[in-house]
Amino acid sequence: MHLHILGICGTLMGSIALLARDLGHRVTGSDKNVYPPMSTQLSDAGITLHEGFDERAFDDRPDLVIIGNAGLPRGNPAVEYVLAERLPYTSGAGWLGRYLLADRHVLAVAGTHGKTTTASMLTHILTTAGMDPGYLIGGVPLNSGRSAALGGGRLFVIEADEYDTSYFDRRSKFLHYKPQTLVLNNLEFDHADIFPDLAAIKDQFALLLRTVPENGLILHAAGDENLDAVIDIGCWTPRQSFNLATGDWRASTSTRDAGQFSVRFHEQSGDINWALSGEHNIRNALAAVAAAHHVGVNVADACAALSSFEGVKRRMEVIFRHGSTVVYDDFAHHPTAIETTLRGLRQKIGDNAEIIAVIEPASHTMRKGTHATSLRSATEAADHTVWFKPAPIDWDIERAVDAENATVLGVVGDILRHLEQRYRPGTNQHFVVMSNGGFGGFRERLVTLFRENTAKPV
Repeated sequence: MHLHILGICGTLMGSIALLARDLGHRVTGSDKNVYPPMSTQLSDAGITLHEGFDERAFDDRPDLVIIGNAGLPRGNPAVEYVLAERLPYTSGAGWLGRYLLADRHVLAVAGTHGKTTTASMLTHILTTAGMDPGYLIGGVPLNSGRSAALGGGRLFVIEADEYDTSYFDRRSKFLHYKPQTLVLNNLEFDHADIFPDLAAIKDQFALLLRTVPENGLILHAAGDENLDAVIDIGCWTPRQSFNLATGDWRASTSTRDAGQFSVRFHEQSGDINWALSGEHNIRNALAAVAAAHHVGVNVADACAALSSFEGVKRRMEVIFRHGSTVVYDDFAHHPTAIETTLRGLRQKIGDNAEIIAVIEPASHTMRKGTHATSLRSATEAADHTVWFKPAPIDWDIERAVDAENATVLGVVGDILRHLEQRYRPGTNQHFVVMSNGGFGGFRERLVTLFRENTAKPV
């Protein structure tokens, strides 16, 4: 089958293109942003790319068009051509559900936070156990270096996003996946660009629960009031809960940074010793071990596998190190994620080290100021926070984050100069760059700046 993908250079659609190619389909695609590294990865896979969305991309008529979600509304020339010519079309999530996942045991990881990390942990456990799972993750696990793979077994791990599917299908993407094993990490308000309130998100999660069969398993965080409310709407599937001290799956640690801990499920147990930090990652690990246990991996083996888990790109990924000075790249873009990440780092490095957080409010929800009242408390674990003020923005970010240890700057170059003045090469400083956007190339420019300053003679 010849598939043509609109928006092929996006993270999800690019991964779908590679999976479709691995299934034996001929794949072509169009996008307005055709540049490395995704364009190179696709071209190397033998996928023909068309710059822009004009109708010339359809000169070789495809059997099916997969329409991405980002920047592809009615009025887009390619979308209008597909409709006018009555070409068969579907969404990315729709294609996954119908053509890839229909005959697999799907292990889906959903929730506001931790989806990418938990799905990566689960994939690593199953791979280490020799199960050769397929997977599609919204990030790149450092152990495998790939965001997606077809796999050779019956299992498929997928990051189950609640964002809407396409311009013609406003349901959440995860409603297409029909999992047998479902992880619900947590539930908070996010995606203010498509959801008017938390109740609307709960409705989508309630529908997700209706797709899990009675011979499946739902794993959910114990004590999450929003998840409990969703389950109370209706659940026909066996459930197990997880949390540090409550639930069916529990963890205990004797170290401040959570680098070593034990997992217990009834009479089964296992130990994890890894480089990750923070209680949020312990909860992610509990979910991953529990999901792997549902498909036959014993607890001790799953924990042993996680001891070699290296993490995920852009999830507290170290991008520069000189002595005790470290720069991390992190994807956190919600106050809860910012808070738990910074608190986890503080637990790991102790009170005598300096944490400097640099935050770009890049998501639609952050730019709208939906979480403005939570921003100041979210960064309490940092010694100093630099907030980037994007333009345009119609809420008072200075007032929201007002504190002696907070600085608001609206130009990337000004942030670089501000950090250059604070940088003390080789000292115990930890710079955490937090954004789910491009940040104007800030990360790369910061690393270059620090390298130059490190090389300067004293």
